[in-house]
Parts: sequence; C-alpha cells; structure tokens
Amino acid sequence: MAVNTTPESPLPVGEVSRLIGGWIDRLGAVWVEGQITQLSRRPGAGVVFLTLRDPSYDISVSVTCYRQVFDAVADVVGEGARVVVHAKPEWYAPRGQLSLRAAEIKPVGVGELLARLEQLKKSLAREGLFAPERKKPLPFLPHLVGLVCGRASAAERDVLENARHRWPAVRFEVRNVAVQGVHAVPQVVQAVKELDGIDDVDVIIVARGGGSVEDLLPFSDEQLVRAVAACRTPVVSAIGHEPDTPLLDYVADVRASTPTDAAKKVVPDVGEEYERVRLLRDRARRCVRALVEREERGLAHALARPSVQDPHRMIDERAEQVASLLDRGRRSLRHHLDRADSELTHTHARVVALSPAATLKRGYAVLQRADGHAVRDPGEVAAGEALRARVSEGEFSVRVDA
Repeated sequence: MAVNTTPESPLPVGEVSRLIGGWIDRLGAVWVEGQITQLSRRPGAGVVFLTLRDPSYDISVSVTCYRQVFDAVADVVGEGARVVVHAKPEWYAPRGQLSLRAAEIKPVGVGELLARLEQLKKSLAREGLFAPERKKPLPFLPHLVGLVCGRASAAERDVLENARHRWPAVRFEVRNVAVQGVHAVPQVVQAVKELDGIDDVDVIIVARGGGSVEDLLPFSDEQLVRAVAACRTPVVSAIGHEPDTPLLDYVADVRASTPTDAAKKVVPDVGEEYERVRLLRDRARRCVRALVEREERGLAHALARPSVQDPHRMIDERAEQVASLLDRGRRSLRHHLDRADSELTHTHARVVALSPAATLKRGYAVLQRADGHAVRDPGEVAAGEALRARVSEGEFSVRVDA
C-alpha cells in the first residue's frame, strides 16, 4: 500500500528499505528464466554467486544459491547457459540491493528452446514480419556495404575477401560486435540501427560463422527481428551454415547460406559483368549488322528497278508516244486541209462557172435601166429610153431605138 509522506514528515532511508523488503517478501518464490553471465564458485565456499541476465534487454539480477544446489547442474551449466531458476526475491536492506535466493536450477534444453523459437516464429509470422511483399530488392551495385560481424572473425574475412575479389571497388562500413553470449543482441541491434541510419549504406549484411543452437540464439531474438524488420535498408542474413535457420533468416530481405554466399549475392562479379557486357555488345552488333544487311538488300532491290536504273526511260517512252501522236495529228490535219482545199477549189470552180461574170466573159451583156433594174422583157423599155449595158470588161450607155 502507498505510504503518505510530506517534506515535513519524510521517511528515513532505513524505513524505506524496510518497506521495500516487506513488499518483496510478499512476492514469494518465482520461476525466473535468464542467461548466466557471471559465475563465482570460490573453493570451500558454501554459497555460489551468479548473475542472471535477460538476453533481450540490458537487465540483470544477482542470484545466490547453496553449493549443493549448483553442484546438481554444474556439469551442464556454465557462463552463457540459459537456465530456469526457482528462487525467492530477497532485499538486502543495508545496501538496498535486490537478489534472488535460488532453491533449484534447471538448464533450458535444446528441445525446449526450439519449441519456444517455433512459437515465436508463428507469432511474428502472424504479424506479417516474414511476408514476401515486405522484402526489399538488393541494389545491383552497392557502393557502400554495411557489415555486422564478430571482430577478426572468419565470417568477416570471408565477406570482405570474396566481395573485393568479385568487385574490387566495393567499400565496407564494418561494425564488430559480440555474436554470441549475453551482449550479442544489444550490440547487433545497435550496429544494425547505426548502419541503417547512414544514408550512403546501400545494403547491410549480418554475418556469423557456424555454431550450436545455443550459440545462434541471439539471431532468433525478438528484439533483433523487430529491429531488422524496421530497417529501411535491405538486410542480408548470413548466419551459420546451410542447415541453420535462425529467425533473422525469415525477416531479412535476403537469406544467404553462408557469409561467402552473402558476398556473392550482394556484390556482382566484375568478370561476369564484363562477359555479360561483351555478349550484349556482340548481340547488338549482330542486330545492327542484320538491320544494315536487310536495308542494303532492300536498297539493292530498289536500285535494280528499271525506273531507278534508267529514270529517263519512261520519259523517252512517253516522248515517243507524244511524237507519234503529234505526227498522226499532223497527218490527219493535213488530210483534212487537203480535202477541204479540194472541196473549196471544186466549189470555187462551180461558183465561177455559174457566176454572171463568167457569162459576161462569153460575150453576153446585161442591160439596166436608170434605176438599176435589169431589163428582162423588151416591153419594159420605151423608145428612146437610155439604158446602160454591162459587159465583161465594163459598161456603156445605149438608147432604145423605136
């Protein structure tokens, strides 16, 4: 229950410590799971001291137990082991320190660990953290690769050597961390977050060599899985060997079977790319050559056409036709003109033969009265009337004789 205090009536430190101890005593014995980070077994001492840590969080608690309690599991439990402890919380009032007094220690078996991992895997899968649509594609040619691995480890050497052998210009931003033990999870998480925050990093590789199930447990930690899921940079998981499948493999954008395989997946091979460029260049040349040859054949076919070989031939042919038609027109016109001239001559001859002038030329004369009318009947004139006589060559006057 809450304690009422004021600045005027504060509680002494001893009283606060005593109250805390009372509250803790009421908690009773509990089962606690954690990882042993420190173990102290002094020769001849009846008490064993150890530190139990939560692998996912930076939280530890001191544990004490009688020697016979620890001796029961001493052959299978050591630093780094996961254990379940049945202990009663104790409060050491003089120092204000919390500890656990263990009455029983049980190692967590591999089968139990795998069962818990399977449950965690299903839970994370239901959240969609392993969904394929969340996977980000790797860049074709990363300029800066982030690498999270153990210091001076074989995994680091394999990634760096193979990547630089494939593409010598590739650069790395390396973060050396603990890859097993109690400090592995926070250090790996911190390294991943740091590299994800660097804009120049194009892809992140988390690499570790092979190991036992217990050694690889940090890479199945929920905190690490969620940190990788939140990355905006593509992440490649290269943990252990081919059979090893920590949960990091499922949440990562790409899974590599080994650190060497990760280098091959992330960095292209310069020799292969040169060969691919050569093949594409040869293919392009063949395509261009085929196109040019096809166009050349089309051009040759076009040039072989008579209209292109002798462009004046059609004009000459048409010129001959025009000349032939012109000559034919001229002949037809000449024929019509000749026939018209003949007809005109014949008509002229007939007109001349039938004209009064021709009659006058044969010696005839036309008598005309003074009013110009021709005399056709002798009774039309009177004696002594003056008439005009027209002959072929002119005219003269005559008088009618009674």
